[in-house]
Amino acid sequence: MNAWELFALVAAGAVGAGARYTVDAIVMRGRDDVFPAGILLVNIIGSLLFGVVTGLGAVLAPAWGGIVGVGLLGGFTTFSAVSLDSVLLAQRGRREWAVVNLAATFVLAVLAAVVGMVVGGLIPR
Repeated sequence: MNAWELFALVAAGAVGAGARYTVDAIVMRGRDDVFPAGILLVNIIGSLLFGVVTGLGAVLAPAWGGIVGVGLLGGFTTFSAVSLDSVLLAQRGRREWAVVNLAATFVLAVLAAVVGMVVGGLIPR
């Protein structure tokens, strides 16, 4: 990866992080102290798109796969927010929602990645 590609990857990560914040803020507007649906949605969308990028790997230049996958979608998705949201839910006595958050994120994000890979052509239909 050359210097320009690295710069593009870092810039894409910043755009992804901004998009994550925006989607989460829109979904969670006016919903304090409830299930973190915004971050769940972000991780499902990000996993789906990362699956598509991975599936398209044969037709994408390797640098673009890294810029879009690791940079943009890596900045967009977040495991740390899922972890923190789950701990905060448990601390507030909402342990069942903490478990649902962890399980739903894992199952739905993995399924979304598989669907994305099918769409991207990596896994035969």
